[in-house]
Amino acid sequence: MGLKYKRVVLKLSGEAMAGNKGTGIDYDTVLEICKSIKKCTDLGLQVGIVVGGGNFWRGRSGGNMDRTRADHIGMLATVMNSLALADALEALDVDVRVQTAIAMQQVAEPYIRNRAVRHLEKGRVVIFGCGTGNPFFSTDTAAALRSAEIEADIMMKATMVDGVYDKDPHKYDDAVKYDVLTFTDVLSKNLSVMDMTAASLCRDNKMPILVFGLNDPENIYRAVTGEEIGTIVKEA
Repeated sequence: MGLKYKRVVLKLSGEAMAGNKGTGIDYDTVLEICKSIKKCTDLGLQVGIVVGGGNFWRGRSGGNMDRTRADHIGMLATVMNSLALADALEALDVDVRVQTAIAMQQVAEPYIRNRAVRHLEKGRVVIFGCGTGNPFFSTDTAAALRSAEIEADIMMKATMVDGVYDKDPHKYDDAVKYDVLTFTDVLSKNLSVMDMTAASLCRDNKMPILVFGLNDPENIYRAVTGEEIGTIVKEA
């Protein structure tokens, strides 16, 4: 089966790393996700990954904590997930590099755009940690930014839901799933695809987004080989 894309940025939620445990890292779950990623790289796909940190820390976890400091803690949570992903990929003989937007040379490379692209061209998976490196920006926004910077063909957002709905499918039985949306739809209807900053960034850079469910990690492979899954968001 052939590839539909040459280079993608895969956005994984921190919750996906926890599996059924709910918090922390479930290594078996991470390994299953990485097996699907390996199938993609074996076909020649260039893969960048942005991972959240919600399995360890969410922006509001700190209660009355200063927002900037709380966000910095969240960035460190993404590094733990990035290192776990790297370990699982290496266990599967996938060449991988972790780059962080906050310098921590003992555990990862600093994020340098040209170096990241060079790694991708050499067939290495690049995991981008620490979000954008700035408080007040989500890891969704980081994924949108990295997608634009490395000139990915598409940003792929793997979620706990199998696409974008007009309302929460966990709460409403009559929720309707969209197959295709425009960024105007997402922004005007305030659909919960991602935060508005990330959606605006993708719209301005004509970066399509595929939102799909990670309930089956094989969906990553299905998505890059062109199977029609999830919801595609693109310019009209």
